[in-house]
Amino acid sequence: MTSRALRIFDTTLRDGEQAPGAALAARDKLRIAQALGELGVDVIEAGFAAASAGEAEAVLSIAQHVRGPVIASLARANDGDVDAAATALAPAERSEIHVFIATSDVHLEHKLRITRADCLSRIDRSVRRAASAAARVEFSAEDATRTDPAFLCEAFTVAVRAGASVINIPDTVGYALPDEMRDLVGRVRAALPAFVQLSVHCHNDLGLAVANTLAAIEAGVDQAHVTINGLGERGGNASLEEVVMAVRCRTDFYGVTTHVDSARLVPTSRLVSELTGIPVQPNKAIVGANAFAHASGIHQDGVLKDPRTYEIMTPESVGWESRRIVVGKLSGRRGLAARLSALGVPLEGDRLDHAYELAMRRGDEVHALDDRDLLTIAAQARRTTAEPVA
Repeated sequence: MTSRALRIFDTTLRDGEQAPGAALAARDKLRIAQALGELGVDVIEAGFAAASAGEAEAVLSIAQHVRGPVIASLARANDGDVDAAATALAPAERSEIHVFIATSDVHLEHKLRITRADCLSRIDRSVRRAASAAARVEFSAEDATRTDPAFLCEAFTVAVRAGASVINIPDTVGYALPDEMRDLVGRVRAALPAFVQLSVHCHNDLGLAVANTLAAIEAGVDQAHVTINGLGERGGNASLEEVVMAVRCRTDFYGVTTHVDSARLVPTSRLVSELTGIPVQPNKAIVGANAFAHASGIHQDGVLKDPRTYEIMTPESVGWESRRIVVGKLSGRRGLAARLSALGVPLEGDRLDHAYELAMRRGDEVHALDDRDLLTIAAQARRTTAEPVA
């Protein structure tokens, strides 16, 4: 299968920051943007310049100091937002204004209170204005997956004629199912010129953000909107680390490559968690503390004999130093022996058997044995087995 390039559009600093409690100071946004540049993302959505003076300052700082990725700013489909984005992005090496307006009837009637014709007029005016001020314009139809498909394609056509070169299909409220997303991408692709790049932006309200993103990639989109740790409004966005490693582990199926340096995923995840104050759940794929932790004796035995038995990627490939063997009541002798050896107190034979008995007793009292527990058990096993039998 011939591979094609998938662009990674990171919106951690815009949509990710919309997660409750995730507000970032301008200096912290710059630190994350620099880390994203080192990670190798193609586009950094630096923020929403029109939202506040502080937000404009943060976008401007990133545009001034971060080189490599395209730097984008969100803008509603109005003159003020487009102009604010253009001003903040002026120092960027490569800039993109990301224009959006809702297109679903529920948003048009109850939020914006405009007609479909008004919507198309705003798209045309704002995209033309953006195209005169930035190197690239991306247009998003908010709530695309609940929009009448015929009107959605009409809105996208207007945006392309006005100068948008990237068309983004947002599943704003996480409503779509993977088959629906796949079909919608196909319909939009058929309605637009071949030179237009297609993108998706998926939310996780039903826990399907990554699944929907992957369905869209399967259907041929050129770009995926993602966030570090899956941060974002409500249930969050599609997780960058999960999307990137899914297409990397399954290149046989998706046939795409990215520019992301996967060995920087864990350090970047930790930085974002530290600066936002939002911890990563332990069982989070790829970057969670338990992603490469093995507690079952059966799994420990297998992974110690050949890591491929229970790992589809190496911990080092995503930035972990090594896998973790967790000793608890479900562990086996092989796992215990490996942990003791790693601690510099290897045991064999009767001593290992006795240490295992002690570890299982302790395992009934605690979730997992820490290093102190294991060192104490090793010392006790050595003393006991060293004494002569009466």
